[in-house]
Amino acid sequence: MPNFLQGELDGSDLSVAVVVSRFNEEICERLLDGCLEELTRLGVPPGDIDVYRVPGAFEIPPVVSRCLDEDRYDSIVTLGCVIRGETSHYDHICETTAHQLSELAQNDAIPVIFGVLTTETRDQAEARSGGGKSHHGVYAARAAVEMARLFEEFSDSDEDEG
Repeated sequence: MPNFLQGELDGSDLSVAVVVSRFNEEICERLLDGCLEELTRLGVPPGDIDVYRVPGAFEIPPVVSRCLDEDRYDSIVTLGCVIRGETSHYDHICETTAHQLSELAQNDAIPVIFGVLTTETRDQAEARSGGGKSHHGVYAARAAVEMARLFEEFSDSDEDEG
């Protein structure tokens, strides 16, 4: 019988950083509000949640990198919103931000959660930030807690071996 490992949705005693873009501010604020509400609902102490505000999605990865260097967070959530416009700027921002965050997530022992919306229209962004049936800020908070707990399984097994 295989062993199935999954992180629990228990945020008690976790420390979480949230890096949020101010561009498309109304959408990002809704993402942030949902994320913070869900983190506290899951038991993350409000005093153990740090929110870093950055100008746009492109500025999220360098702040995540600094948060990883701090070695005080159990999980890092990224929140932002990029809506397609008339130029190729959208493609460059989405691709670069996703690639850099992926690199950071792959090279560290702390989970980095991708909560940056990349949508074709403002209506799609509004629907995914609590204006419809889905709320990606809430999903990102759940993923942050679950992944932090799952990563503890690796830490526990590393300690058992050492």
